[in-house]
Amino acid sequence: MESFPPGYDVSPATWFYLSCVLIIAVFFRFNRLWSLRNFDLGLLLAAPVGLLLIRDQSAAGVGFSWLFAVSGLFLLRLLVDPLLVRRPHLGQNLNAPGSAFLCVAAFALLATEAINGSASATAEQTLQQAQVLVGSSEEAAQADEPSTAGPVAPMLSAPIGAAFKVPDLAARAMAVLSHLLVILGLVLVGRNLFGDVQLGLAMATLYLLLPCTAYDVGEVNHVLPSALTVWALVAYRRPMVSGILLGLACGVMFFPVFLLPVWAAFYGRRGALKFGSALLLVAGVVLSIAALTSPGPDSFVRRTIGTIHLEEMLSFEAPTGALGFWTAELKYYRIPVIVSFFLLVAGMTIWPRRKHLEHLTAASAAIIVATQFWYPVQGGAYLLWYLPLLLVVVFRPRLVHLQPQTGLVEGEQTLRSPAVSGPHTQRGQSYAERTRLYR
Repeated sequence: MESFPPGYDVSPATWFYLSCVLIIAVFFRFNRLWSLRNFDLGLLLAAPVGLLLIRDQSAAGVGFSWLFAVSGLFLLRLLVDPLLVRRPHLGQNLNAPGSAFLCVAAFALLATEAINGSASATAEQTLQQAQVLVGSSEEAAQADEPSTAGPVAPMLSAPIGAAFKVPDLAARAMAVLSHLLVILGLVLVGRNLFGDVQLGLAMATLYLLLPCTAYDVGEVNHVLPSALTVWALVAYRRPMVSGILLGLACGVMFFPVFLLPVWAAFYGRRGALKFGSALLLVAGVVLSIAALTSPGPDSFVRRTIGTIHLEEMLSFEAPTGALGFWTAELKYYRIPVIVSFFLLVAGMTIWPRRKHLEHLTAASAAIIVATQFWYPVQGGAYLLWYLPLLLVVVFRPRLVHLQPQTGLVEGEQTLRSPAVSGPHTQRGQSYAERTRLYR
């Protein structure tokens, strides 16, 4: 079948150059060269360079080292984010109608790439498992093989698998839908949490323009959990809803599991009970569906525990043919990295004791970035795991007034809710609040 539109073919390198020109033209602050916005854009544009390098077998080692270094800068940026309290409103160099048109056009191009391109093997396998759930393939149930996706992925994909019947086409449709969920979630974050829909539109546009989104446009199992995490952020005032969404994200991939302690600490004692109850509810429903649709105990174990691939995450022998930073000579250095990762999760859970939404977003993004350092298979290359949350941190104004609704009385919350950062907001008196670093 001929591609649509006719003659449309953009190589990864060409997309990188074109997107860099567009991103710099729309988001770069030419009147404030020394600014945090420009520094963040530089980091976001540096990461796809590593993705281009690992596509070349001869330069794969350099590419993974590059991604390792860029991930380290991302982590450092997220750790110091709560100290950068001066958050002036820096809009894009394009008005709202132009940004909306660019966002729609970029989404159309990515959707075309996802439909014309071949879906990933993992996505096709997820849709085949979804067809098992709707009873369209008994033979696939007998040959049930573990995939990198968790048991929730085929359950969420079951309606699409039943509608399309063709695994390849259904996988492409699921990829487009997952990216659409991310875009809508970012727009709602800007409108509902930042008080400025243009900031949400800017985040969605930059998400679509970044080359790392186009390179992995068909990776449903990487985009879907990040989309669920963004929507959990949108519904942060309702612990039950956020718990359900994060529970579903944990069932798709393993990395959202490490976010649960920070989110539970954010909600406090009363909110954490609702949050935990929602997680248990999701786990009970998912395990029940997996038990009812599995032909035997072995298949049930493979669909639940087996999909986490603990042997890959905990083993110091990389899978055969797998690429990544941790070579055979460096594999034992993962031990202090793993220990440091769990210490980081524990520290962010404990401090600060009273968390605001800005602490929650920065900590969540930092934890997902930190998983890249010890994950043995292509560590550093999974930018879509944390890209939406990272954009929320990059574009956010001051959000000190946004706390979980369970922590404040409604009247007190109204009194403490200032406007979005601007010329009329109060300035703090500490040195960290008065500093003009990168601003």
